[in-house]
Amino acid sequence: METTGRNADLSCISGIFSCFVLSVVYIASLYVWNSPHNREHPSTIKRRFFSVFVVALISPIFLYVGLDENVYQKATIWELLGLRWSGLFQATVIPFLLTMILFLGPLSVQIFNGFWRLYAEPMYWLGSVHTLIWWRNHIVAPLSEEWTFRACMLPLLLQCFSQTTAIFICPLFFGVAHFHHVVERIKMGMEIKLALFISCFQFAYTTLFGAYAAFLFVKTGHFIAPFIAHSFCNHMGFPELSEVIAYKDPLKRAALFSLFVIGLFAWCLLLTPMTDPVIYHNNLF
Repeated sequence: METTGRNADLSCISGIFSCFVLSVVYIASLYVWNSPHNREHPSTIKRRFFSVFVVALISPIFLYVGLDENVYQKATIWELLGLRWSGLFQATVIPFLLTMILFLGPLSVQIFNGFWRLYAEPMYWLGSVHTLIWWRNHIVAPLSEEWTFRACMLPLLLQCFSQTTAIFICPLFFGVAHFHHVVERIKMGMEIKLALFISCFQFAYTTLFGAYAAFLFVKTGHFIAPFIAHSFCNHMGFPELSEVIAYKDPLKRAALFSLFVIGLFAWCLLLTPMTDPVIYHNNLF
């Protein structure tokens, strides 16, 4: 009995340490290149694409080594990584709709200002896919971050923590990882205080999003769910009310503010029923 408890403790320590090392390796991979250019330069983006690709290849090794052997009696490593066929369609569509509900306010602003018409323009999409920044923000960053910080970390944490605890611990690694932007902002000439303030704000909302993404992964048991949500959130950006405030018509302003609130309220109400594991044939966690 004592031996079993000791083994469980070792698994927990190993899992947490693996998560820490993974986050350090991910961030370190972005800075292995000695480049005079900033993060928006094409050469920097290409090099970082290669770096995160390598990290994505080695990340499952940390999961494989850090997991207790008994876990593999219940599921394969592919299933633990969220790569399975059962419930895939539901995991692709339903969490995306749920995230769109959360962004009801910003989406309504796009409809009011006519920005949504761009989505119907083929040239908009052709122009986007030919831009490295678009690939970074919508594909590579969400893919590599969700793979490393969700698919490879959460199973490690879930072997010794409850779902709720793991969902709130996991995004801390994700949020802290974004502090590396402080260095880049200071290099670009930004004051240290301002760079720290922006990074603290970024830590707050990336941690909140990380908790949401972790929740989607645990409840659906699919990697695709947090990946699509992450990509969509990167596309929308942090919700801003400045454009709403700029409207001169008080009725339009009030209507848009209401849609922001309605979207958040509806998301809270629908979060649990739309992420019921039964919908996704998920009994992994």
